[in-house]
Amino acid sequence: MRISTQTLFQQSVNSLNRQQGAFMEIAQQIASGKRVSKPSDDPQAASRAVGVDQAKAVTQQYMDARVSARNALAQSESVLNSASDGITRAKTLLLQASSDVLSDVDRNSVASELKGLYESLLGQANSTDGNGRYLFGGYRDDAPPFAKDAGGAVQYEGDSRNREQQIDAARKMPVTDTGADIFQSVHASAGLLAKADGGNAGNVTYGSPLTTDLADPAYGQQHRIVFSDDGAGGFDYEIFDAGGASVQAGAYSEGMRLEVAGMAMELEGTPAAGDELTLGRATEMEPDLFRTLENTIAVLESPADTPAEKAARRNTLNTGLRELDNAQDNILTVRASVGARLNELDVVDSVAGNRMINYEQTLSDLVDLDYVEAAADYSLRRVGLMAAQKAFVDIQGASLFDQL
Repeated sequence: MRISTQTLFQQSVNSLNRQQGAFMEIAQQIASGKRVSKPSDDPQAASRAVGVDQAKAVTQQYMDARVSARNALAQSESVLNSASDGITRAKTLLLQASSDVLSDVDRNSVASELKGLYESLLGQANSTDGNGRYLFGGYRDDAPPFAKDAGGAVQYEGDSRNREQQIDAARKMPVTDTGADIFQSVHASAGLLAKADGGNAGNVTYGSPLTTDLADPAYGQQHRIVFSDDGAGGFDYEIFDAGGASVQAGAYSEGMRLEVAGMAMELEGTPAAGDELTLGRATEMEPDLFRTLENTIAVLESPADTPAEKAARRNTLNTGLRELDNAQDNILTVRASVGARLNELDVVDSVAGNRMINYEQTLSDLVDLDYVEAAADYSLRRVGLMAAQKAFVDIQGASLFDQL
């Protein structure tokens, strides 16, 4: 078979093009640092790299979500710290106001400072984050969670659910706490609390409630103590449980120790017919920080001239102090929970950081270039290209006239 000059020329051109293409490919890999720059370079590695890239993107999204969650929790922690400081100051003021040496003018001054603390706490309860969303309104974060009603009392108008955010594939974290859980609640371990009806006409006062029997089935349940005239110049008492059933009755005597359902308290003073006291665990007494401050401010602003008014003031201040203690304990508990969530975010960030390093290593193994191997291949391709060029020049210059 005769091979034509045209065939030899075309084969030389094709070889030259192949060698030049291979040389340019390795040169491009060295310039980019990537072994796989398009799927055809290594289909299997390219496919796996796409999956790793997607996993990296998802991990990055969760990292961004954790930044947002951390900001919200840090702002909440700062507000709770300020609220705790405000309650500490309110407790100091109530202790001062409880002194019998203070005049009504002095107590009015204390009430004025309490009003400032009250408004400050209300402002903190209606705090917003950097995006204008209210921190403690739950999922209803577009309006202030606390507002005053027509009577001037603060009411919670937010949502009852904590706002949550997905911070990792298997973790959805509450990034805020509702205002009701913070300012209108007490810790589950809060102790006993006693309250006097605001309309009491007598001057009965009570000491701090005590626990006598935790095992009592009705321990901690709200019990109502009602006083009545015994018809002989004295008074009787009757105790009703949370369901309204009478559980105990007897004659009242000043200085008596009243015990019911594993709870006890000492009573002083003389009641009036129809006067009422309430005894139970703080969790059963509708806790509300703002109502506590409203009651104490009101009693400090009102002159106390009669024994009944003085008894009402003493009872209100004593109860207010215990309620402020419970409110502060609750806020500190919530703050501890916020701190625990911030610590969890740090742990999740650390795990995610290690995960990102593993992703980067996997991607590098799949698509990055081995420069040592590439340099050797580059030299080999260069030699091949030079050989193809020399062969092409030699074939192009070949002629039978050279043999004449």
